[in-house]
Amino acid sequence: MEFTLYQIDAFASEVFTGNPAAVVPLKEWLPDDVMQKIALENNLAETAFFVPKENGPEGHYDLRWFTPGAEVDLCGHATLASAHVLYEFLGEGAEALSFHTRSGELIVRQAEDGRLQMDFPALASEELLNNQAVLDTFSAAIKQPIEKAYTSLEYLLCVLSTEEQVRAVSYVGAIEDALRDTPYWGLVITAPADAGSEFDFVSRFFAPEKGVPEDPVTGSAHCRLAPYWAKRLDKSDLVAYQASPRGGTVHCRMEGARVILSGQAVSYLKGAISI
Repeated sequence: MEFTLYQIDAFASEVFTGNPAAVVPLKEWLPDDVMQKIALENNLAETAFFVPKENGPEGHYDLRWFTPGAEVDLCGHATLASAHVLYEFLGEGAEALSFHTRSGELIVRQAEDGRLQMDFPALASEELLNNQAVLDTFSAAIKQPIEKAYTSLEYLLCVLSTEEQVRAVSYVGAIEDALRDTPYWGLVITAPADAGSEFDFVSRFFAPEKGVPEDPVTGSAHCRLAPYWAKRLDKSDLVAYQASPRGGTVHCRMEGARVILSGQAVSYLKGAISI
């Protein structure tokens, strides 16, 4: 069997930046183990698979995401990449795309400025209290002091004081060890952007247990970061920068219990895989 594969740089205005995702359009689902093997073979943070929604209206698709190690519940950059493939390569004409996922229905629209806008759930974070051992463990792992830590489902969100501290973190092996003994598989670190910056806050994201030592730009993390920073900065529109080595910009807008994440995407590769 042969399938078309696209590699898209999401949250990027030019290739070699943002977060690369593989996208494999399907007419019907492949066995789960086959999709997992394709994701492992691709060796990108995410591989997205979608099929047209059975008996559904135009623009409706079932969508799933796989890291090299596991299927995940929510992925922003691979959703952005999937929408890009549908609009740029597959002739999709719907004004809005509806992706049906393990995290519910996700809507993606084309904005007039060329960005793609994703309507995602805003995910609350709860401050981690009376757990100095966790703070000490993760401060040692990232080699930076942590102001506060928050839990959000399977993510731990650590707030640092400065952008410089966020950019300085590189000790991924210790992060993996620290996460192993916790209920979390994802670590988000964040701080306010430098004064005078075009950005409101910066972040980085690590998920070594899922086969992603560091994710270049992470939509699901911003589902948690946007509510936190919107409250802290008292503003509903924010511009974020994920300060990974590749880097990427995420525009965030809070709308009640939803967060609109928007960014650009560019095509890097179109090919065929044979299995």
